[in-house]
Amino acid sequence: MIEYITKIVAQLGSPDSLNIPRNQANSAALNDILGVVYFVAGVACVIAIIIGGFYYVASNGDSGRIAKGKNILLYAVIGLVVVGMAFAITQFVIGRIQG
Repeated sequence: MIEYITKIVAQLGSPDSLNIPRNQANSAALNDILGVVYFVAGVACVIAIIIGGFYYVASNGDSGRIAKGKNILLYAVIGLVVVGMAFAITQFVIGRIQG
C-alpha cells in the first residue's frame, strides 16, 4: 500500500511544477504569533484565578458559591498548566526544526 502511494506521489512532480503556492512565513513570525496567543491565554487564566478567588472569599458560607469558586480556580490553574505545556512543546518543536 505504501509503495503504491509512493508511486502516485512520485508521478505528481515537484510542487513548483504543479504551481502549488509556498508559505512565505518564517519561524520568527510564528514565534511572534504564538507569543501573543500564549500571553492572552495566560492573562485570561490569571483573571479567572482572581475571579475564582473572589467567589471563594465572598461566598459567606454559601456552599454553591464556594463550589463555584473552587471550580473556577481549579479550571484556571489547569488552563495555566496547559498553556505552559503548550508553550514548552511548541518551543521545543520550533527549536528542533530551526536547528
